[in-house]
Amino acid sequence: MEILKKLLFAAALLLTANSLHAQGSASAMQKAFHNSYVDEAKKSYQAAITDIMPFYADNNYEVNLRLGWLYFLNKNYTSSQNYYQKAVALRPNAIEARFGYIKPLSLLESWDKVLDQYNVILKIDPQNTQANYWTGIICYNRKQFEPAIRYFSKVVTLYPFDYDGNQMLGWSYLMAGKKSEARAYFEKGLLIKPDDASCTDGLNKAR
Repeated sequence: MEILKKLLFAAALLLTANSLHAQGSASAMQKAFHNSYVDEAKKSYQAAITDIMPFYADNNYEVNLRLGWLYFLNKNYTSSQNYYQKAVALRPNAIEARFGYIKPLSLLESWDKVLDQYNVILKIDPQNTQANYWTGIICYNRKQFEPAIRYFSKVVTLYPFDYDGNQMLGWSYLMAGKKSEARAYFEKGLLIKPDDASCTDGLNKAR
């Protein structure tokens, strides 16, 4: 019985020590993130990275996400995409890391990878306006006008009085040879931004 009491006491001490260590580690990480935000506000991006690097772990979503953003601000797009990619792998059903990952991919002009991320985001959140709009832009730039129409139509369904959605839907219809449909969206765009050069040009071409 005496041995059992000693074992239980030792276990209790160990649990207490572990709990205090965990609390101390959490407090230290919070301080590091605070310092990192302060340095970011000063545009001292390397210092902001250095603040949290001691807490780096492959399996830490928050640190990988933060480093992805800071390396992006520091214009190290290769490192940025690497950290964002790790964050995506750690939380595959989260869209915030995927939107972050898209930033360095876009500047590295890795458009197929960008499109892959938007497609996954739209599987998770089919109504996501940002993902629909920019997927439509990629399709439009690739002269894939019918898919572009589908994506921009989702944007306009959700935001009927949105200039960007109406303008791009008008141009997509025009480039697909559907002038009457294009006119309606260019006219809507001119209600939102009267005398807009792009919608005026599109409307003239659609007549």
